[in-house]
Amino acid sequence: MKNLDFATHRQQYTIDNKAISYIDIGQGPVLLFGHSYLWDAQMWAPQIELLSQQYRCIVPDLWGHGLSTDMPAQCRNLRDVSAQMLSLMDSLDIGDFSVIGLSVGAMWGAELALLAPTRVKRLVMLNSFIGFEPEITRDKYYAMLDVIKHEKGISPALRATIIPLFFADNPNQLLVDKFELILANINSEQIDSLFRLGKMIFGRRDTLEQVEELTLPCLIMAGVQDKARSVLESYLMHDAIDGSKFIHIPDAGHISTLEQAEFINQHLTEFLSATN
Repeated sequence: MKNLDFATHRQQYTIDNKAISYIDIGQGPVLLFGHSYLWDAQMWAPQIELLSQQYRCIVPDLWGHGLSTDMPAQCRNLRDVSAQMLSLMDSLDIGDFSVIGLSVGAMWGAELALLAPTRVKRLVMLNSFIGFEPEITRDKYYAMLDVIKHEKGISPALRATIIPLFFADNPNQLLVDKFELILANINSEQIDSLFRLGKMIFGRRDTLEQVEELTLPCLIMAGVQDKARSVLESYLMHDAIDGSKFIHIPDAGHISTLEQAEFINQHLTEFLSATN
C-alpha cells in the first residue's frame, strides 16, 4: 500500500476556536468522506487517489484524530458532528455533495443526510450501523474507553485487544503495523476527545427511527470478516432503507478501504456513475 502524501492539499477550518484539518483535492462534483474511529483521513488514500481525478474530495480528520485539534466543548453527539461538517461545506461555498463514510463516518454521514436532505445527494455507508449500539458491545467499548482515559493512552495490552477488531482473519501485516504505530503515538492531549467521541459513537441515538426520510441513493457495503460491525447490521440497514444497494466486501474486516482498496474503488466508481 502506497503512503500518499496529501500535505499540499491540507486546509484548516476553525469551529469554536478549534481546528478541523481536512484534505481538499480534485475538481468536479463534491464527495465528503468520513473516516473510522482511531484512524484519520489517510485511510481513504486509495479512494482519494482515484476519485480525485473526477471529483472534488473533502476529507476531514475528526476531532482528536490525525491533524485536527481537540473537540469543542459544545460538541455533544453525532448530530453536532454532522452540523459541524455542514458548516465546513458552507465555509467552502459547496451547495450539494455526496457523503462516503466508514464506521462512525457513516453514522454522522446519515445524520448529515437527515439534517440537509436537499444538499446530500448520495450516501455510502461502509462497515457501519446507524441503529442503537447493542448493549453488550456498548458496555465492552465503554470499559475500554474508561481504561484509555485512566491510562491517558493506549497501552500495548489494550492495543493487542483493539487491533484485531479492525482487520480480516489473515491481515496485511504492513497495515497492522501502521495501525499499531497510530495507536502507540496517541498522546495525552488527544485522549479527552477520543474518550468523548467514543461515548458519542457507542451511546448514539437510533437513527433508524428516521430511516424513511433517507430517500437518496444509498450504497451499503460490509466486510464479511468485520469483527467490529457485523454483516447482519448492514443487512438490517439495507432492509430498512428503501432502494438501497448492498454489497459484501470479500476478505475484508473493518478497515476495508485499505484491505480491499481495488474492490471498494470499483464499486464506489460504479455507484457514483450510475447515480450521477
